[in-house]
Amino acid sequence: MDWVQRSLVLPTHSLGFYPITQNILRELPEIQKVQTGLLHLFLQHTSAALTINENADSDVLEDLISGLDRLAPETASYRHIIEGKDDMPAHIKSSLFSVSLSIPVANGQLLLGVWQDIYLCEFRRIPHRRHLILTLQGIFQEVPKT
Repeated sequence: MDWVQRSLVLPTHSLGFYPITQNILRELPEIQKVQTGLLHLFLQHTSAALTINENADSDVLEDLISGLDRLAPETASYRHIIEGKDDMPAHIKSSLFSVSLSIPVANGQLLLGVWQDIYLCEFRRIPHRRHLILTLQGIFQEVPKT
């Protein structure tokens, strides 16, 4: 069993869902050598999150944003307001999602469903640099050279 661990810094521009599957694959080319394994992702922030969701219809992501805004509106009365009116709702949204994901890997590929992508969920309105820890564990095989 082999392990690889890397960190990845991802910029965000504003509130939204950012597809990051390709960023992860570029950062961890070793995935191609994994026969059987697991990729664990951990986001080092409390006002953003990770999710696996629909990658075919962008309306899904827009509906998620509007639904979350109804659950944790910026206009509600919060005690934690020192970092701005979008900060406490961002903490609530992050808690509703998760800051970590585990994805199975087999035969050199992430075992995501046909319509699935990995997303960084930015819940703040201002740009940020989000830090993600990637830990790949598995049985690695040598890829034959062609």
